[in-house]
Amino acid sequence: MLPVAAPLVPLLPAGGLRRGTTVSVSGGPGTMSLLFALLAEASAEGAWAGVIGVPGLGAVAAAEAGVRLERLALVPRPGADLVAVAAALLDGLDLVVVAGAARAGVRAADRQRLEARARQRGAVLLALGAWPGADLSLGCSGSRWRGTDRGAGRLRSRCAVVRATGRGTGAAGRETALLLPGPAGAVEVEEATRFAVPVGLPEESTRSAARRPGGPDVGAREGVGATALPASEAAVS
Repeated sequence: MLPVAAPLVPLLPAGGLRRGTTVSVSGGPGTMSLLFALLAEASAEGAWAGVIGVPGLGAVAAAEAGVRLERLALVPRPGADLVAVAAALLDGLDLVVVAGAARAGVRAADRQRLEARARQRGAVLLALGAWPGADLSLGCSGSRWRGTDRGAGRLRSRCAVVRATGRGTGAAGRETALLLPGPAGAVEVEEATRFAVPVGLPEESTRSAARRPGGPDVGAREGVGATALPASEAAVS
């Protein structure tokens, strides 16, 4: 099991990234910040990661999010060799991010080969964009920046609802509101939503859970989240 940042733990069925699985992260605002959040804790614990097909990856934003750059391998433009490059990295790294599979014309048989390689090597395959057959799918919605509420100011954080669907998440999936990034650059729990709930849970049930011992106020006392100001995340999609 590869660890993830604490705010992501309730979204994942096993509380982390299970080795040998494939996880897809849908495109859109907040995607790169969510990717960095998935990589940060594992790289801090000594895991090696590779990112294929993301020429515009912001190294400064990745570092602010907690990704250890000394354990990050980049292949910005794999060209026609995307599948071969991904297979090679899965042989030696713990997490491999693949972007642009549809654009590169990756076939279903190629996807299955890479999924099988991840299972055999005990690695985690993270696909940016649609990946039919993924064990878990993550996506952001309702993204909005904070810091310019009065028409002027500095972008401090971005709030987005992150939803997880797939094996182990239940029929409706799971979702929670996160700051991607938070003011310090790393992922944080949005203050109004301190824990993940199944999609469609009645609002009254959510309020009741918040009043129970062990509800979201406990997370607040334990210091989930951080504060500070990143220099570069405004440029991250």
